[in-house]
Amino acid sequence: MFIDEIRINAKAGDGGNGVARWLHEKGKEYSGPAGGNGGRGGDVYFSASSDLALLANYRHQKLFKAVRGTDGGGKSLYGENGADCEIAVPVGSIITDLTHDKKYELRMVGEKIKVLEGGRGGLGNEHFKGSKNISPEEFTLGKAGEDADFYIELELVADIGIIGLPNAGKSSLLNAITNARAKVGNFEFTTLEPNLGSLYGVILADVPGLIEGAAEGKGLGHKFLRHVKRTNLLLHCISADTENFEVAYKTVRAELEKFDAEMAKKEEIILITKSDMVDEKILKELVKKYSKTHKVLTVSILDDESLKTLADTLVKIVKK
Repeated sequence: MFIDEIRINAKAGDGGNGVARWLHEKGKEYSGPAGGNGGRGGDVYFSASSDLALLANYRHQKLFKAVRGTDGGGKSLYGENGADCEIAVPVGSIITDLTHDKKYELRMVGEKIKVLEGGRGGLGNEHFKGSKNISPEEFTLGKAGEDADFYIELELVADIGIIGLPNAGKSSLLNAITNARAKVGNFEFTTLEPNLGSLYGVILADVPGLIEGAAEGKGLGHKFLRHVKRTNLLLHCISADTENFEVAYKTVRAELEKFDAEMAKKEEIILITKSDMVDEKILKELVKKYSKTHKVLTVSILDDESLKTLADTLVKIVKK
């Protein structure tokens, strides 16, 4: 199951307590204060992973805790610091600290950020020893670690976002030119979650089919539109045998503009899919018409040559 948003709670470790202890040596029963300080509580971190399905692991685990620092000991022994808590999330995650009104983004695999501080350890009675207080009995307790509620939202980081109406052949195309194994079927909304594929290092994201009103939540809603926000190039798939090519094109464009005007300004290639389904004359007329304003490519997943041409073209454009 693919999950692209989730809420969790995290808590940093509390500090260990300082203690009041006395040094006992042979022949010297009371040799002064020797209570050590408590250890610091562990911090909480988020780290970015290449595993895009990670958030699904947290459906039933909503509470994350760093380890408490241990208490101080006798003979001036300090308590150990508590272990940190590291929460792995998919690269591209936007993390909102709902408690402290902060926001973090993880854009690179391996990136790591500290979001919560562990509590400071308490002070033992040795800390309070002085010329005027040679036998202090004071000690302090450890401080509580920070805690917060977090909202984690994934925005896929891809070079090319594949968009289009349902049944435009997006998933089949992704499977044909990359190592993806997206589910395909001859009905609307076969793709219920974004799929990623790699083409010679170029990452393509297949976004579930959009329909009129998607920006307002119709169909699969706007939740998937955010996955094309970070792409550098939009590959707009329109089936060659669609009943009204112009309406199909404008419908998707309108939803992009409603959702995010900046997104609609991204470089766009029109890809006419299922080119084997129409007469060659019709295909040439479509290419001629839309080539006036866009780069237009055609492809059929039944034609290996057209697939290779498309793959080579996309790689060249992204890596130019």
